[in-house]
This record gives sequence, C-alpha cells and structure tokens, in this order.
Amino acid sequence: MTFPKWTKPGVYGAIVGAVAISIFGFNWGGWVTGGKASDMAQELANEQVTQAMVPVCLSMAEADPNRTEKLAILQKASGFNRRNAMLETGWATRPGEDAPNRDLATGCLAELDLNGS
Repeated sequence: MTFPKWTKPGVYGAIVGAVAISIFGFNWGGWVTGGKASDMAQELANEQVTQAMVPVCLSMAEADPNRTEKLAILQKASGFNRRNAMLETGWATRPGEDAPNRDLATGCLAELDLNGS
C-alpha cells in the first residue's frame, strides 16, 4: 500500500502539534491531571471545613470558665508560640476528635480580638 507524498509531513505535523498543545495546556492553559485535581479538591475542602469550624472554636472560648486566664496567656505569647498556646487551650479541637487542629487554631486566633480583649 502506498501513501501520498504529503502523508509523512502531515503525520509529523500532527504529532508535533499534539505535543505542543499538550505542553501549552498543562503549563499555561490550566490543565491538571486527575491526581492534581483530587489534591486541589481535598485542600479546598479542608480549608472550608476549617473556616466552618472557627465559630465553634470561638463559642468554646466564650463558654470556657477559664477564658480570662487563657486569653492572658495568648496575649503574652507571640508569633509561633501564640499558635502553640492556642492549641493548649483546647479550643482548637474539633468536636469528636482528640487532638487540636493547627489550621483551626490559626483561624481562631485570627478571629479572636487579642489586642482589645
């Protein structure tokens, strides 16, 4: 079976074009693999759950009988130590879990008015 003369350059052009489109799509076009999309969705879900739990953290802080002492400790702490102090208060523990959540502690600290309390 013989092919026309233009077939070989046409096939090479299609292959080069497909590679170029793929490179463009994945680098600049916003295309992602299924695994990357799954990771992005999981990260977004974790962020949304953390944001939804911040009011729970704040209500736990309001209901805590030792609130004043714990807020004083949080105000004295700075930077990284402030988040660790927040973890020790117990307010950043999600209901049904045993350990405090670092992201929730960071979100709760952002909502607490430590300078005006």
